[in-house]
Amino acid sequence: MSKHRVVVLKIIAKQLTVTEAAAEYGLSRRQLHRLLARYREGGIDAVEPRPRRPRSNPASTPAEIRERIIALRRQLAAGGHDAGPVTIAWHLEQDGHRPPSTSTIRRILHAANLITPEPRKRPRSSYIRFEAAQPNETWQSDFTHWRLADGTDVEILNWLDDHSRFLLSCTAHAPVTGDDVVTTFLTVVDEHGAPASTLTDNGRVYTARFGGGRNAFEYLLPLLGVRQKNGSPGHPQTQGKIERFHQTLKRFLAAQPAAQTITQLQAQLDAFQEHYNKHRPHRARDRSTPAAAYQATPKALPAGGRDAHYRLRYDKVDKTGRITLRRAGRMHHLGIGAHHRGKRVLAIIDDTTVTITHLDSGEIIATNLIDPARGYWRNQQREPGRWPGSRL
Repeated sequence: MSKHRVVVLKIIAKQLTVTEAAAEYGLSRRQLHRLLARYREGGIDAVEPRPRRPRSNPASTPAEIRERIIALRRQLAAGGHDAGPVTIAWHLEQDGHRPPSTSTIRRILHAANLITPEPRKRPRSSYIRFEAAQPNETWQSDFTHWRLADGTDVEILNWLDDHSRFLLSCTAHAPVTGDDVVTTFLTVVDEHGAPASTLTDNGRVYTARFGGGRNAFEYLLPLLGVRQKNGSPGHPQTQGKIERFHQTLKRFLAAQPAAQTITQLQAQLDAFQEHYNKHRPHRARDRSTPAAAYQATPKALPAGGRDAHYRLRYDKVDKTGRITLRRAGRMHHLGIGAHHRGKRVLAIIDDTTVTITHLDSGEIIATNLIDPARGYWRNQQREPGRWPGSRL
């Protein structure tokens, strides 16, 4: 029985006066008279302590917003996307709502039993963070493993801008080869320009320095004025951004139907790239999407690279000693030389000239002047003569 009940019952039973009850139970006479008035109006239950919480709170989160927060959490999590308070707040803004604080969103998710407690993590303040100051200052690259529905192991090759976290390329391979690294890199360069540097681990597809010599990627970068950076062996923290990115990617893929083929997997990766770049705010970028962050700042340029008016083409010399190039809707044949047949080459195309470089040695093996009126452009490094394979 509560103290209020006891003192009121003793007063109405005339066991204590109001003055005596106040002294014995540590209550004021004014408070006791209020309790007696409540007793006369509502009976003995009315003297119980009343909650001090106000009946309404104008600053509380509206029910509509609470329901939307819970719905967004379930929707994003089911799709394998990030569903944290920062992301939910961003989506509320896109819907035209004024979002509550991230701590309020977190409390709402806790109350709905939508957050699984995790062990305490190392505090963020203990990490030393490195971040490029501009887009294209550094591109990180790495690949990770994934399995198709039948258990076939495939590899996913990614290129990520260090400054903005913009996902430049995300492609599936079985497995990733050095040629895939060069091809995807050149594709991204054609679309976004060359970076000032790259940062990768020491995998053979990126560097042959521990086996002697250089691979095609290592020959390519100096041609474009791009600085190559490799992490220390056994220290994946150097490429921490892309390592963390792989967790986000795999969480998305795990929420999708298992892909039957690489083509189906690539379609899932394309959908992921679109969502990641344009519809997922990044905490490290002040809740800006990677696409917005990538466009917000002028891009860094490679040191000593060519000007912006050029194209890149990765190719292989055919058995007649030529490669083909489409320009302004017309196909042109470029003479390289029959003794270069089968060689992997990089074609650097500017306004007047195509420069052909052998990727395995870095040697310039042909220069071809652009002549829109002709279908065949001869190698200017060789004396004019018969085409390879022509009859006398």
